[in-house]
Amino acid sequence: MTTTIATKPIAGQKPGTSGLRKKTAQFMQPGYLENFVQSIWDGIGGVIGKTLVLGGDGRFFNDRAAQIILRMAAASGAAKVIVGQNALLSTPAASHLIRLRGADGGIIMSASHNPGGPDEDFGVKYNTANGGPAPESVTNRIFAATESITQYLTLEADDIDLSALGTHQLGAMAVEVVDPVTDYQALMETLFDFDAIRALIAGGFQLRFDAMHAVTGPYAVAILETTLGAAPGSVVNAVPLPDFGKGHPDPNPVWARDLMDTMFGTAAPDFGAASDGDGDRNMIVGRGVYVTPSDSLAVLAANAHLAPGYAGGLKGVARSMPTSCAVDLVAEAKGIKSYATPTGWKFFGNLLDAGLATLCGEESAGTGSDHVREKDGLWAVLLWLNILAARRQSVAEVMHDHWAEYGRVYYSRHDYEAIDSDIANTLIADLRGRLDTLPGTAAGALTVSKAADFAYDDPVDGSLTEKQGIEITFEGGARLVLRLSGTGTEGATLRVYLERLEVQRDQMDQDAQAALAPVVTAAEALAEIRTRTGRTAPDVMT
Repeated sequence: MTTTIATKPIAGQKPGTSGLRKKTAQFMQPGYLENFVQSIWDGIGGVIGKTLVLGGDGRFFNDRAAQIILRMAAASGAAKVIVGQNALLSTPAASHLIRLRGADGGIIMSASHNPGGPDEDFGVKYNTANGGPAPESVTNRIFAATESITQYLTLEADDIDLSALGTHQLGAMAVEVVDPVTDYQALMETLFDFDAIRALIAGGFQLRFDAMHAVTGPYAVAILETTLGAAPGSVVNAVPLPDFGKGHPDPNPVWARDLMDTMFGTAAPDFGAASDGDGDRNMIVGRGVYVTPSDSLAVLAANAHLAPGYAGGLKGVARSMPTSCAVDLVAEAKGIKSYATPTGWKFFGNLLDAGLATLCGEESAGTGSDHVREKDGLWAVLLWLNILAARRQSVAEVMHDHWAEYGRVYYSRHDYEAIDSDIANTLIADLRGRLDTLPGTAAGALTVSKAADFAYDDPVDGSLTEKQGIEITFEGGARLVLRLSGTGTEGATLRVYLERLEVQRDQMDQDAQAALAPVVTAAEALAEIRTRTGRTAPDVMT
């Protein structure tokens, strides 16, 4: 029986670049999730007769939220919901399933790389029929619906057994429970030379993949161990847990410390990798060498033709503006177009749909291609393995050859987390107000050549997106970017991005932080981060 529940707007339900993220306890408050889900239905023009995809990363409340969303979809007239077994689907797998099945859209339950648990974070994101995150035109309608909602609909019914594969009925709606790995693995087999990777591993190549107790574990075990022949146990922390084993499922050198220690220790494997909460990010590590996400994107762009799915070459490449310019150097050498977009994977969607770009990436450890409309952590790992199998080189050798050909872009991101929002906003506003006066002025040992507030004119739909981060370049080519992140759930996160191109081969083996010291000094001189925030150092450096 369909029940109509009276409600009223709840403040603060504005979706960000990756949906709505809040503390789990907030999502669990009576009516909170329901209000937002009903606003999604209302914002997209209803779900009557539509087919949707549903899944999540297995974090705390994932299972209960799935049942609530299913009942609400049934009550509002959806024809069918395709849901991953036990409500699990990695974000790239969900994107693929939407596209493969011709679904009208989907809901992904995740807060990505944020911690999970009763006292941590939860999130809900709507993806459109192209498999990608909803564009601002859609999220604006969803937000407007949250501000005017008066009721939501739900179905009085028992829970669906989401552990049982097959089709179930929920009122008049079909609920198809599918294996979350099968269709995704089939897609990967069309893109990569599994035989070559299998032969590489059979020849003694050792790998370690840290799934961080997140959703990629079952995918990695099935593909890397069962199909490609990596030794049992090569995938560690493979079982998704509601609290990610009390860890922080963000694949970077800080939170994936065990992997870093292994890869820089004695008897290290040949290749190491990690993925995040919902499986869309990745970290690549070789024996004794960490590959920055910006460098990884550039290497993938330079070598993608070695994988069967990209043998015809790339149509173009795209990066988020804070991502280093390393991939631009590859694009220039290959004679293809490169694009710089605002942060947020949805900005790549138009480029991919229009056939203007094939590979995309963000400095925040997200890389992907036109095979889906999300970043894809395990895809990046498999492309790296395909490249290593084809080149018969170590990760370190691939990196040194790449730098010798294109130059090395030293790069780092410094995060100042959970700082007072007023202080962070004032810092950015004050710097923004001085941009016109900065060119020609000194900042430590560097001299500012250009200073601007990044704005993006979408070459496909003509939309303009402004105030996406402060971008300052210096004479000699160094670059500094400052922006506030929208992925946290408390306070503000100030992200400071630093880069410098080095073309002298005898200077390409420096420690990155040492090589970037002049840019760090310039950032402090321009933004007064320590003085304003009271922080003497970043919380995280990647």
